[in-house]
Amino acid sequence: MTPGKALVDLASALFVEWHGELPLDIRPVAADGSTRSYWRLTAKDGASAVGAHGPDPMENRAFLSYSRTLRELGLPVPEVYGADEKSGVWLLEDLGDTTLFDAIKEARDPGSDAFPDAVLPLYRQVLEVLPRFQIEGGKRIDFRRAYPRAAFDRQSILWDLNYFKYHFLKLAHIPFNEAHLERDFSRLARHLLACERSWFLYRDLQSRNVMVRQGPEGPEPWFIDYQGGRRGALQYDVASLLYDSKANLARRHREALLDHYIGVIESHGVVRREEFLELWPGYVLVRLLQALGAYGYRGFFERKPRFLQSVPYAAENLRGLLEDRLPVHVPELEGALRAIVDRWGRKAKPSTVEGGLEVTISSFRYPGGYPADTSGHGGGYVFDCRGLPNPGREEAYRNLTGLDDETIAFIAARPEAQEFWEGVRGIVDAHIANYLERGFHSLGVHFGCTGGQHRSVYMAERLRQHLNVRYPDVRVELTHRESADWPRRPARV
Repeated sequence: MTPGKALVDLASALFVEWHGELPLDIRPVAADGSTRSYWRLTAKDGASAVGAHGPDPMENRAFLSYSRTLRELGLPVPEVYGADEKSGVWLLEDLGDTTLFDAIKEARDPGSDAFPDAVLPLYRQVLEVLPRFQIEGGKRIDFRRAYPRAAFDRQSILWDLNYFKYHFLKLAHIPFNEAHLERDFSRLARHLLACERSWFLYRDLQSRNVMVRQGPEGPEPWFIDYQGGRRGALQYDVASLLYDSKANLARRHREALLDHYIGVIESHGVVRREEFLELWPGYVLVRLLQALGAYGYRGFFERKPRFLQSVPYAAENLRGLLEDRLPVHVPELEGALRAIVDRWGRKAKPSTVEGGLEVTISSFRYPGGYPADTSGHGGGYVFDCRGLPNPGREEAYRNLTGLDDETIAFIAARPEAQEFWEGVRGIVDAHIANYLERGFHSLGVHFGCTGGQHRSVYMAERLRQHLNVRYPDVRVELTHRESADWPRRPARV
């Protein structure tokens, strides 16, 4: 018996204890950036639950303890149906598949990454429930179960700042003076600790950790992934939600939602607006640095490029903080932040070098080998599209290409193709911004698939269209290497 099957069998046993019969169907559930494993177990009568396995016993203990306490408080978290803590397996209420970030994407206009007004009511609901987590949870949570730290104290803050230093600044080759940066970190930590920190700090309150579930009066937010919770300040969780990079809230939305939250928290009588706002920018800053550390670890170190697509959004958030002035004098850190904004900020600088930048895009088929490097520098990217659904396997598409509306609709409708595209766009945009800053002249981006006819053509064309809109001063050359071998199509009448 493999370890994976053993864990699923344990989840199935918990399902039997809960529902009285074995599940008819068991399917994996994606875990975004997590080391935990999840499965959806469904009975023949349609009843379902989510099985989970976590490799870290201390983290599991925190999650299960918090879940039970928060549920007792009547807060919208999943019910724990059963747990085998020795094996690290538990069974949870099934909250569905729609996250708050999914709701944002669904409500956005096609081709836009702007935050949609239609999702504002859900955000207001989250911010109305959050104070109950913070205040009631702060009184009832057993913080002896907290892991890895019982409080967001000086040690915890410095861990986050060094996470940013080692996993983002160093891996991205941002220059800084180590001794001066450590001095700035200490100064920022002292600043952040000058407030009441007895509340429950959710730790990772962002749009992918809020589920959206249909309630009796419409969509409702439900909360997951709070196992990193500890004692801390009220400001941190609000900063986590409102400065969630990929949600991309506009400043006007952020200010309105912050005002709404402060009104709610004032009604609880635990803090005054002036007290909250005094340390608000500092907590925004430390949360952004923690997030950049996570993007760097997942993207640069683990080589999961989709995490790097969030960096330009985070850079723009840093730009806003710098324009408003940082809340404490941290000159070495400020210099590093300005370097990040200059390199990754989404408003790329035009090239000052004569001739400018040219991006060469191509589609190709792998059996014919990789495209030749005509620039001579050997740089750029080759993206493998063979993992995407292949329309060429269906008779209706065999004589079509990635230029045809039918093929475009087929590929664009697949969620995995959209996720692939977003990863490509994030990487290429960051690279172009860097090349423009450094005065480079040439970048190659190539897409390969089995036949060089459908998927690679679609992605190459989509990138060309994107670059023509976003970087009008960048020259784009596109070649479909296999076009001479594409099937001849009958004329349409």
